[in-house]
Amino acid sequence: MAENQLYKIGITHGDINGIGYEVIIKALADHAMLDLCIPIVYGLAKVASYHRKYLEMPDFSFQFIKNVEQPSLKRPNLLNLIEDEVKIDLGTSTKVAGQMAERALIMAGKDLKNKQLDAIVTAPVNKNNIQSDKFQFPGQTEFFEHYFGGENKAMMMMVAEDLKVGFVTNHEPISNVSHVITKELILKKLEVLNQSLRQDFALDNPKIAVLALNPHAGDGGLLGKEEQEVIHPAIEMAFEQKINAFGPFPADGFFAAGQYRKYDAVLAMYHDQGMIPFKILGSEGVNFTAGLPIVRTSPAHGTAYDIAGKNVANGQSMRNAIYLAIDILRNRKRQL
Repeated sequence: MAENQLYKIGITHGDINGIGYEVIIKALADHAMLDLCIPIVYGLAKVASYHRKYLEMPDFSFQFIKNVEQPSLKRPNLLNLIEDEVKIDLGTSTKVAGQMAERALIMAGKDLKNKQLDAIVTAPVNKNNIQSDKFQFPGQTEFFEHYFGGENKAMMMMVAEDLKVGFVTNHEPISNVSHVITKELILKKLEVLNQSLRQDFALDNPKIAVLALNPHAGDGGLLGKEEQEVIHPAIEMAFEQKINAFGPFPADGFFAAGQYRKYDAVLAMYHDQGMIPFKILGSEGVNFTAGLPIVRTSPAHGTAYDIAGKNVANGQSMRNAIYLAIDILRNRKRQL
């Protein structure tokens, strides 16, 4: 397949009361985007028009389509989820916003499964208001794992220019983390991360740094034994499988000293351990769901209710999420 192939990228609108539409429109207003892909937003026409007006972007418009089979190549497309009027309450969590976010995910997921899309980029959702009988997941990563995983287990992976962070646990309460991590789970996550670095990022011999769980990497067992009994044995098991894993490293000193620059990726034990340094060091980064046969990315920020409707949100993370989806599709295609 040609390197300059235009991939069909489905973009779910996320929470209509957050900054989703603002960052989508700002990302797609870059005319060069149409030279790289065919963007198809799963959203609401009237809500999109509302956001476009307050953004004062009269030169930007969507091509409204009824299905994904014949999208426009000249303008970004919007597939209207419903015709009914939907109330917008910027900066507020509402039930209808959760329902519309769920509908977009399910419709786009179905089209991706039916090969009508090449990848999905998801705008941020509210993890609370999206919950329903059909959506009972702590996040979008877990939704895609359930929908596309089968025996493949997904891993949340944060991606910036000089920092990639994978997670052993995603949205696990901190009180559960020490009980959840096992040698087998860490090894599985190292396998997923190593494979993704090779397949999705075209790295021949990636090096992975593994973080400790306890302060000071347990201080020889004084502050916890997980490093000695769980994490280090998992690293040794990975080495036996020719995975270049090193550690465990105390997280504070590892990031403060800039050691992350010596590795192709970092494996964190839990959410905040990896997410806090990533958001400090990897501005405008991307959330990628590694380990699945499909490609799903997302901007590395939330709904940002506090700035919704103020025209101050930065669209670069959404733009980077689209770029990364295209790059991964190309890398996977080269290996076929």
